[in-house]
Amino acid sequence: MVLTSMLFSCNVNNEKEQQSLAEVTKQELATALNERDQLLSLVKEVSAGLNEIKQLENIMTIAANKQYENPGQKNRILADIACLKKKIQQRKTHLDDLESKLQKSTINGKELQETIKALRTQIDSQMEEIESLRQQLTAANEHIGALNNAVDSLNTTVSTVTGERYAAQEASVKLENKLNACFYVIATKSELKKHNIIESGFLRKTKLMKGDFDKDFFVISDKRTLTTLPLNATKVKVLSSHPENSYELIEENGQKNLKINNPDKFWSLSNYLVIQKN
Repeated sequence: MVLTSMLFSCNVNNEKEQQSLAEVTKQELATALNERDQLLSLVKEVSAGLNEIKQLENIMTIAANKQYENPGQKNRILADIACLKKKIQQRKTHLDDLESKLQKSTINGKELQETIKALRTQIDSQMEEIESLRQQLTAANEHIGALNNAVDSLNTTVSTVTGERYAAQEASVKLENKLNACFYVIATKSELKKHNIIESGFLRKTKLMKGDFDKDFFVISDKRTLTTLPLNATKVKVLSSHPENSYELIEENGQKNLKINNPDKFWSLSNYLVIQKN
């Protein structure tokens, strides 16, 4: 509005300017008025450029808050910046041409020169501002790229740590299962001899699991869950060593069962349970 007022003041309110215009030919007057109108139009364009820059700033602010969720949004903003920069450059060129023409015109006065100077300042300021926006967007893209790399790195680290944790948990479970593994066999005397689990003879003390006995003949179980063992026999003898009071032999439906009362104590001397039946 200030620029427009200055234009009209130099063309309407200045009596000296009007007297000069009265002396030129109609063609010269038409040319002068056309140049004035061009300058007025340029004033409006420069003012519109300010609004365009403000709109672009708002778009960038909103997009930055959303971390440029749409990949194509950054490219569109860059394209808008390039287009606006091109418009500003065209306005600057147009102003240079008008200034050159108006210097030879009869309507060229002090107010007009000040208007041109103000326009040039605004155009230069807009060019600097649009370049600043471009740099901000580039810096934001680099920052987002760095953040994305950091997130990818953290995801990789978390994935690695999670894998290591699962592996450690699995190894811990395997170790715990191994430590709680126990082995038992329920067989006749002849079967136990056959698999080298016992050695005995006439007037010779029975030896238990001496030498290379058949470990595959044993059933693998878990100390934590093995509390009652059906023996499926009427007569049984526990050959392996286990503390007294840690177990008892009970009868159910005419068959013997082994009941472990204190697992920790029962398996404290050996992980192998050997029971001879009948």
